[in-house]
Amino acid sequence: MLNALTAQAPDKILALMAAYREDPRDTKIDLGVGVYKDATGLTPVMRAVKSAERQLVETQDTKVYTGLAGDPAFADALSTLVLGADKPVDRLASVATPGGTGAIRQGLELVRMASPDAKLWLSMPTWPNHPAIAKYLGIMVAEYRYFDTDTGGVDFDAMMDDLGRADAGDVVMLHGCCHNPTGANLTLDQWKTLADLLIVRGLIPFVDIAYQGFGDGLDADAAGMRALLAKVPEALIAASCSKNFGIYRERTGLLMAIAPSADKLKVTQGAMSTLNRLNFSFPPDHGARVVTTILTDDALRADWAAELEDVRSGMLGLREALATALRDRVGSDRFGFLAAHRGMFSLLGATHDQVEVMRRDHGIYMVGDSRINIAGLNDRTVPLLADAIVAAGV
Repeated sequence: MLNALTAQAPDKILALMAAYREDPRDTKIDLGVGVYKDATGLTPVMRAVKSAERQLVETQDTKVYTGLAGDPAFADALSTLVLGADKPVDRLASVATPGGTGAIRQGLELVRMASPDAKLWLSMPTWPNHPAIAKYLGIMVAEYRYFDTDTGGVDFDAMMDDLGRADAGDVVMLHGCCHNPTGANLTLDQWKTLADLLIVRGLIPFVDIAYQGFGDGLDADAAGMRALLAKVPEALIAASCSKNFGIYRERTGLLMAIAPSADKLKVTQGAMSTLNRLNFSFPPDHGARVVTTILTDDALRADWAAELEDVRSGMLGLREALATALRDRVGSDRFGFLAAHRGMFSLLGATHDQVEVMRRDHGIYMVGDSRINIAGLNDRTVPLLADAIVAAGV
């Protein structure tokens, strides 16, 4: 049987990480991997996470399985953080998942179960795992234009034009904030206008929110998504705790579904729990307990929010520093979009050849589409990157 297997294409980011590790230059810069790093290049454990884990060690008296949907307290705490205090509890189903990727996978499994002929619309570009998972599940994929390479912003008219041709029942994947890989976000008014289009066309939004708190703040980052969800009759939401709680390896996520009516809540919840059972039975719980402990303890929540704000403001400072350094070098604001973007990522707009020049001549490692991780920079490396961008002719 195994003789029939064929080699899988290597993961480009993992290959990039390996090449970076093998590079002997002490001036090399890793802007490829999608994790937050502090100024020293580390991904630290947040203070509130350590405190919550100490509490769990002292108080937790069992490691028995949770329910198929995970701990209800986790779902309640995280769904409130994401959706707000006025979440539609009478229509809200949820299941804990192995990270945000697990939530995406389970959500697409739910789409396939409920509507096997539905097409999935993805922004162009998007996180590579979105189309990869859909393809593996046999879900048809279409793309809508999103990023304007000339302005570094969202091409909203093109987005609306493309989605205006989607068929009723199709699913539209949206990035809740801090778009990966572009860093360009919809405005609040654009979210509301998009909601109207989804309703008219009979489209179902599937929101992937993995960076809440990394852009303009916890509530501000969710405001557009919440405005959309308040209008549409049904939706899927995949939330990740990897970034904003810094618990990448704990694989902590939540899939939420807003049912079209309270009458459909039970069957929706049952389908989601069944999919968990079929894929991995019971979800991981340690990270979920940590998050629940933090969000339900006023002191821990305040400390977590304060440290998250430091992370957010630090990345904004690096964005502004890079945009300024490039303005000083090129004599224009054509890289001003870097300061306007939000979250960890931005697309530079460099060609593959220019990306290769920056890697070869300057030890700058970024994904081939020129996505950079702003959190991979610090005060010392900002001018090095600016020099490399200019030297490569970007």
